[in-house]
Amino acid sequence: MTLIEMMIALVVFSFALAGTLAFLRAQGRSFTLGSQRVAMVQNSRFAFRELEQDLRTAGAGAPDIQPALIYLDTSVVAFNADYATNTPGDVFAVYYTPDAPPASTGAMTQDMRTAIPLSPVAYPNTSYVTGLLNSPAETIVFFFAPDTSTSRADDYVLYRRVNALAPEVVSRNLLHAPGVPFFRFFQEVVPVGGGDHTIAPVPDAGLPLWHSVPIHLTLADTGLAARIDSVRGVQVTFAVTNGLSGAAERRRSLSRYIRFPNVGLAVKKTCGDEPILGTPLTAVWNATGGGVDLTWNAAVDEVAGERDIERYVIFRRLATDVTWGDPHASVAPTGEPTYLLPDQKVTSGARYVYALAAQDCTPSNSALAVSASVDIP
Repeated sequence: MTLIEMMIALVVFSFALAGTLAFLRAQGRSFTLGSQRVAMVQNSRFAFRELEQDLRTAGAGAPDIQPALIYLDTSVVAFNADYATNTPGDVFAVYYTPDAPPASTGAMTQDMRTAIPLSPVAYPNTSYVTGLLNSPAETIVFFFAPDTSTSRADDYVLYRRVNALAPEVVSRNLLHAPGVPFFRFFQEVVPVGGGDHTIAPVPDAGLPLWHSVPIHLTLADTGLAARIDSVRGVQVTFAVTNGLSGAAERRRSLSRYIRFPNVGLAVKKTCGDEPILGTPLTAVWNATGGGVDLTWNAAVDEVAGERDIERYVIFRRLATDVTWGDPHASVAPTGEPTYLLPDQKVTSGARYVYALAAQDCTPSNSALAVSASVDIP
């Protein structure tokens, strides 16, 4: 090859290489943008799924004395629901989660009172007790707070908090959609003099709404204090980004309406009177089995009466304790005349006291049958 031929070949090869590199760079940019768009969509879908999954349970399983909605604002939603339980056989909670912390499976008592994020309100102002038991409905709060881990001033994080536990991150890289708050609420409007009920947005100037009366459905729970009970849904709106800024930023505004199907529904007693237990509970140390044998007869309302017993609830506490806390176990009715439940999860040297209650489909518990104390060798 001559020198001229080599120069021509190098020039042609350079043009071909430059075109190939430009094509690869374009493909790389397209792949990156595509990956960012997919990540944005997945991020928004996860945020909406968590919000809808939880918000739709607001009021579920909560007794009448406990409000379904607690505090509503443009960046905060706080509500009560029997969302999760760690008690086997508990059919009234929405989800059974065996490893759920005990502090997240029941209502907060008054001594656990804590501030609702991004609000001047502390909750609760009372303890919600049905009979001798603490309400099973925990407090769940969703809120949008500025993301302090980034350099952007308009970046937000969606958090979820249960009772007084530490908030958990649901989603990042969220922004305000132009001119729209994160949460916009819709209330039921009852026309004066009758007519069809309608749904209308709650003006932003009318927020926040707060259930300031501690006990729901009392005589004081009327007027402005009860306005929060008329809310039937929330529109969630935000913009999701790829986390970049300037020309590299990609954003997409999204919105979804989520209903509160359980809000406004009273928990009626459909199973009649409070169940009648009518049997003592016996607790005896079993040296052979290495545990405590709990025995009792069938409840009066299982074999006769209203025949509405759904389960037997067993409580356990140390003899030095004064409260029962959450249920220790539950047993479904079998129709047998007597029941035996071994408790082998005991600690050596402890002294336990057990209690038994029958529960109907309300759910409502009978009076407790308390055993004698049992010493564990």
